Amino acid sequence: MTGKVALVTGAGRGIGRGIAGALAGRGWTIAVNYRSDRGSAEACLESVKKAGGDGFLVQADVADTGNHERLVGEVMERTGRIDLLVNNAGMAPRQRRDILQLTPESFDEVMNVNLRGPVFLTRLVAGVMIEQVKNNNEEAPLIINITSISAVYASVNRAEYCMSKAALSMMTKLWAVRLAEYGIRVYEIRPGIIATDMTAGVSEKYDKLLEGGIALTPRWGKPEDVGKAVAALSENSFPYSTGAVFTVDGGLSVARL
Repeated sequence: MTGKVALVTGAGRGIGRGIAGALAGRGWTIAVNYRSDRGSAEACLESVKKAGGDGFLVQADVADTGNHERLVGEVMERTGRIDLLVNNAGMAPRQRRDILQLTPESFDEVMNVNLRGPVFLTRLVAGVMIEQVKNNNEEAPLIINITSISAVYASVNRAEYCMSKAALSMMTKLWAVRLAEYGIRVYEIRPGIIATDMTAGVSEKYDKLLEGGIALTPRWGKPEDVGKAVAALSENSFPYSTGAVFTVDGGLSVARL
């Protein structure tokens, strides 16, 4: 496999698949990470190849830090490099509850997937990227974290999700500061209302909000919208930016009177 290599977590479906497809269209080799749904991951890999990229599957539950060495090791064994890490894998609480009924079990599960996993996977991949920078004069690698408008918009019936994304937003800044000396830039992409399996169960709620004008662009966002943002960042289009937030929310976050 040749060309730049992107490790995209949770790439089998939803936003992850949109990201993988967009990068593939620009010639990237994609390490398609998935937790358990191999069928969806294989479909993603097929779409990657149809888009003009290359790729391979890497099974690992990124919430389990015990899997990280194997995950990164498999990518390095296949390609010898990681030019882009996209921390995309995420989950909403299995059951929406008022914060007054928040359970430790739900909190821990969501935090493990949305925060703990990315924190320690990034720590490991950052070490690999630093060595790449030291050993060659090529363009420095990138890290992109996929958060959510829930990082800044409070939803009291899924508090654990909001807190996890807010913390991931801060993680972006922390790694941007730490890795700046190596030229490794770190970005946050903050999607809005995106049509995925995660939002399918509450589509009626969001349909009404969109009809009511909550976003300036009156439609559901698509995984491909997020993918295009990742692809743009991957092309070194913003060399003087790091630690920055890029919203993909149809103008939902624009303050209005």
